[in-house]
Amino acid sequence: MRKVINKIGRALQVILLAPVKLPGKALNIIKYLAIGVGIIESVMDEKGEIEKEKSDREGGVKDEDQ
Repeated sequence: MRKVINKIGRALQVILLAPVKLPGKALNIIKYLAIGVGIIESVMDEKGEIEKEKSDREGGVKDEDQ
């Protein structure tokens, strides 16, 4: 899932940065999609960091008990 979202985000960035003239409505739609994908990516990254911290804490507690 994460790979697909990253690829979609990259494709949208390429479209936005390309020197191609798009109609105004299409450009606005692509901008909103890029913003949405960026938000989803950041939420997924935060979730991954939180899970990583939890596993580190649990691992640290287990090591101290032994």
